[in-house]
Amino acid sequence: MGYHSNLDKVHNKRAKVPYTKEQIRNVFKRHDKNGDGQLSKNELDAAFKELGSIWPPARAWFGQRYADEDGDGFISIDKELSKLVQYALELKYTLQ
Repeated sequence: MGYHSNLDKVHNKRAKVPYTKEQIRNVFKRHDKNGDGQLSKNELDAAFKELGSIWPPARAWFGQRYADEDGDGFISIDKELSKLVQYALELKYTLQ
């Protein structure tokens, strides 16, 4: 009985599968709602919420500070997204 009850416990736990780099990139790209090729603070906030952040506004702020190389307050999808994706990967978000 002990073996089978332990086996049930293992099967009932959901495995935490980390997001891949490409999946994170796609989450951010999807949140460019107005299609201007850059992510605003509100768009970043929504993306971090989708990724599972406990406090998306803080993650958006830190992510922006980390990746906004030209200091314009936006993350350019063409020029700065890779750095933002790297920041999000380091946070080890998992698929829900």
